Amino acid sequence: MQAEKISRDNIRTFVMKFYAKIIKDETVGPFFIAKLGDDMQSERWQTHLEIIVGFWISLVFGNPKYRGRLFLPHTKLGQLKRETFEQWLKLFGETLDEAYIPEVSKIFKERAELIASNFMRNLGITL
Repeated sequence: MQAEKISRDNIRTFVMKFYAKIIKDETVGPFFIAKLGDDMQSERWQTHLEIIVGFWISLVFGNPKYRGRLFLPHTKLGQLKRETFEQWLKLFGETLDEAYIPEVSKIFKERAELIASNFMRNLGITL
């Protein structure tokens, strides 16, 4: 069932489902597995997931829960390409469409596309 409103709980559920797809993906998964391992129940993964949940909650609700530096960790991943970001966005969009009605998923998609575009520009990846 698609959520009609955004809540902290459904953001958490969305993030968990999204990263369950990410870890299985041949294009994007290896970057996460290299840094966090392949067990999403591990402490490293759980810490990462909580950070991401906090990020999206703060972005949507204006809650200052996320105080990290979003871009910096990505500079250490190496070998990120345009295709990596495109696949990330594809999986993100698919998971959003499963989790939310179109009007709601659009809110997240627009922000994710802007973030990906900024990341690519800052990493020197052609747009």
